[in-house]
Amino acid sequence: MSSRPDAGAPGQATAISGGTLAGRAGRHPSRPSGTPVRWRDRRFRRRSGDGPLAYFMIAPLVVFIGALAIYPTVLTVVEAFFHLDPLTPPDHFVGFGNFTDAFSNPQVVTAMENTGWYALFGVVLTVGLGTAIALLLQRPFFGRGVVLAVVVLPWALPGVVEGVIWSWIYNPTAGVLNSVLKSLHLIGQYQLFVGAHRIESIFLIALVQVWQITPLAALVVLAALQSVPDELYESASVDGASGLRVVRSITLPLVRPALAIATVEALVMSLNIFDQVYVLNANATTASSIMTTTYFITFQDLNFGQGYALSLTATVVTVLLSIVIIKVLYRKVEY
Repeated sequence: MSSRPDAGAPGQATAISGGTLAGRAGRHPSRPSGTPVRWRDRRFRRRSGDGPLAYFMIAPLVVFIGALAIYPTVLTVVEAFFHLDPLTPPDHFVGFGNFTDAFSNPQVVTAMENTGWYALFGVVLTVGLGTAIALLLQRPFFGRGVVLAVVVLPWALPGVVEGVIWSWIYNPTAGVLNSVLKSLHLIGQYQLFVGAHRIESIFLIALVQVWQITPLAALVVLAALQSVPDELYESASVDGASGLRVVRSITLPLVRPALAIATVEALVMSLNIFDQVYVLNANATTASSIMTTTYFITFQDLNFGQGYALSLTATVVTVLLSIVIIKVLYRKVEY
């Protein structure tokens, strides 16, 4: 019977083996002996981070956002409470004086009422037409890509360009609209459309912006429609539901988040309408908006204090109305 010099008692072998493994674990750089797992994970994340490099990489974006968004916002909030008029110096703190003077100005009151009409026409027409276009484009058909490209085209045009194009259409002497209406014997002579009547002018100018922002609403709703399971439509067809019932009971409830986004987008654009009004209405008060009035008060009258006050008011109203729309329309969808 041979003996092994390295053989020992089972307990001793186990202790030696455990001690060796413990020693190796203690020497392992990523798994120190007796260290909790949470501490090791924290140390691993600290070692794997980029450190100052990460902050250096995002610094340009932070500076860009701060220069274009944060700084102007802070400046507007502060300067709205100061008298800033180079024609009547010096500048001084006036509290809510700028807001009081602005809201007592008849032009500002008229512009606020007009902006309400712009928001009403813009939201209703944009969301309605955008949803209708999305429903038409929901199913594939021949030439669908071409139709989609044509629908998106107005969205790619600047607001000033669209204003100029539609000024040719609304032209009272050689406009396309007058020509078509006269050829159809709907009018006896060429007429002035923008500027003659208040609501008519607001509606016609709102149509220009609706033509621009409807494609975006259509794309948002169309993207939501693509995510609706076909099994729901098949079940409704088996149950004998009509097309209108399917849209009312299945399609619209399931795309409510998209409808909320499209409504907020239309509201923000309508409350801040400027380019189309400036091109088609100039400085007339007939169809002025709060943005054009703010522009003329600030840069024509050089009353920068009231301009800041009106800008801050428009921002606050836009944010509050957007929050209300999100609370009312937005619902989480579960299939």
